[in-house]
Amino acid sequence: MARSTADAGPRDSQRARVYQAEHLVQRVFDRSAEYPVIEIAGSRLTLPAERRFGTVESVQSYVDRVLTLNWVRAAWPRARVPVRVRERAGSTQAHYERSGSVIAVPGFRTGSGWALRELVILHELAHHLGDDGSPAHGGAFVERLLTLVDGVVGAEAALLLRITMLDTGVAIG
Repeated sequence: MARSTADAGPRDSQRARVYQAEHLVQRVFDRSAEYPVIEIAGSRLTLPAERRFGTVESVQSYVDRVLTLNWVRAAWPRARVPVRVRERAGSTQAHYERSGSVIAVPGFRTGSGWALRELVILHELAHHLGDDGSPAHGGAFVERLLTLVDGVVGAEAALLLRITMLDTGVAIG
């Protein structure tokens, strides 16, 4: 998905596995219009729609709305800290900058719009909502991400992501 400049903290030993799981789930969602019902771990899931964004400004609006959800504010005090979304010059990564609370995503001007999707933005928001003391992609981060995906995208998306993460060896919680 994306890297985080929050990586300067404790060793981020499961970063590659988190990205691997997220990329697998993104590919499933990329095909969900053609195959909306999938079977995973013995369960049949109808995938919800994943929001896609046309502009960095629409990402900003989405982020603002997610951060004002009552359950998000109740779960994470940092939800009250505003996030600024900006377009980054590079096209290969999205990232979160804790200093300034900034999500930087490649946009269409860089010839890429891959990061203008809900799962990427929720990944970056999970970085924002965490405290500064744990590994950037550690178990606490993964639990925040799964909670966000469950509450915002839907339980089916969260289950798919959870199973995929467990299958790739990601520690949760």
